[in-house]
Amino acid sequence: MFQPSRDQARQLFFDTWSKYRQREILTAMENMALEVILLHPEYHAILEDAERYLDKDYLPEMGDTNPFLHMSMHIAIKEQLSINQPVGICERFERLKLMAEDEHEAAHQVMECLAEMIWQAQRNQSQPDAAIYFECLDSRLSR
Repeated sequence: MFQPSRDQARQLFFDTWSKYRQREILTAMENMALEVILLHPEYHAILEDAERYLDKDYLPEMGDTNPFLHMSMHIAIKEQLSINQPVGICERFERLKLMAEDEHEAAHQVMECLAEMIWQAQRNQSQPDAAIYFECLDSRLSR
């Protein structure tokens, strides 16, 4: 399993954006990253200034949104959907997509539930629990 450091994950986005803008050939992972980057034009200026943003800390308590975490979570969701892991994620995503009438919005709803599951695992010092993930998703589907 690929587990990049913070800097490696960020560098993937910087390199992908640079290669895309220079019309260079992208790897499969870079193509996946590019799909996410193109959904977020608000991050393009950040991706054009690696020197300034590679080491920047984003503090939620200061109202900061971490664009690299956000884009990485999009990729994690894409990977989950590509293999239906945890089993049942694809069916729930399709239903959310129909409800939201927008794939990107559905991905953001999944992202909020993924973040909840990760937060719970960190808080409880336990492994991520798909039941928590699906409970969150199912509550969104029952609205």
